[in-house]
Amino acid sequence: MITPEYCQTMARYNAWQNTGLREMIPGMEKADLYQDRGAFFGSIMATLNHLLWGDALWISRFDGGDAPDQTIPDSTEMTPTPAVWAAERFRTDARITLWAESVSAIDLAGDLKWYSGSMKRDFAKPKALCVMQLFNHQTHHRGQVHAMLTAAGQKPNDTDLPFMPAPA
Repeated sequence: MITPEYCQTMARYNAWQNTGLREMIPGMEKADLYQDRGAFFGSIMATLNHLLWGDALWISRFDGGDAPDQTIPDSTEMTPTPAVWAAERFRTDARITLWAESVSAIDLAGDLKWYSGSMKRDFAKPKALCVMQLFNHQTHHRGQVHAMLTAAGQKPNDTDLPFMPAPA
């Protein structure tokens, strides 16, 4: 279904996109970041926090590391400031990249089993599908953030995969 190379490409894409956001977000006005803009989670910061939460939750299921304490309703307040968000975003992107660089084809086979605190039940789904969910969730919410930033007069970086810089 997917390959380790897919995981590595998408982890690199995630880090590239978030680098642009980490450079932009801390310099923006607080009112612009926290204004409800009609997105599913409301504001730019709420959406960025939810996305960070989702990434931390999914990667914990893949690498066995720490998971966030929050559930979905509290995910929008995962970090208290844009600067803390940027630092946590950097760490989480590094964690995703490290996992992707070490994942093998066998790691993507079989089912992933977990308990969902939000849904209050156990799940078992194909690992490859869960990995695709990690990257799809990122793209979905970053698209919302891109639209909100544009509406706020910012100019986010290009989001097209073919224009991602080549690896160093």
